[in-house]
Amino acid sequence: MPVPRHPKIYHITHIDNLSKIVKDGLWSDAERLKRNLDCTLVGMGEIKRRRVEELDVDCHPGTRVGDYVPFYFCPRSVMLYILHRGNSPGLSYTGGQGPILHLQADLNEVIQWAEKKHRRWAFSTSNAGAYFARFYKRQADLDEINWNAVAADDWRDPDVKEGKQAEFLIEHSCPWKLFEMIGVKDERIAAQVNKTLSGAAHKPVVQVQSGWYY
Repeated sequence: MPVPRHPKIYHITHIDNLSKIVKDGLWSDAERLKRNLDCTLVGMGEIKRRRVEELDVDCHPGTRVGDYVPFYFCPRSVMLYILHRGNSPGLSYTGGQGPILHLQADLNEVIQWAEKKHRRWAFSTSNAGAYFARFYKRQADLDEINWNAVAADDWRDPDVKEGKQAEFLIEHSCPWKLFEMIGVKDERIAAQVNKTLSGAAHKPVVQVQSGWYY
């Protein structure tokens, strides 16, 4: 599969975090810790620690994975499945996939914003929380991503599973205005999201996307 003409990127988060994201945007884990921000965490604590303290983004020397806000290149990610199952070691979150939102942005627009603001960005061709991840910083290298794996619904094959976990990373933070759509599991969550957005200057489209969930 060739590189999509207008790739979309997706950050998953708990609905409890939405009001803070609307106000301040998304922060990297390193910034979250520095600012002592309170939020509902849905990731694995040890992997988050490793991203902040150990894993380098070698295409931007001196930075670590935790210095960046992470996105997937697809909805219905492997991580969402882990949250859905709720039985993986090291996972403290047990609320399931229902309250999880997909915040969608356009990759090209995010890169344009980042470069205008002199923010570093990168992408990995597999899970950026793994020690063997490879990182790139040029749009011309997007064909290094296994786009067939990204689009796959069946990721039992280990190579497909790794390729599906490719990540886009933007340094420090991502502003709320760059999100164009919020995908949710059902109408109940959609109503809660719309209520939270009622007073916001920027209101992304809210859509029930049941196919983005397990």
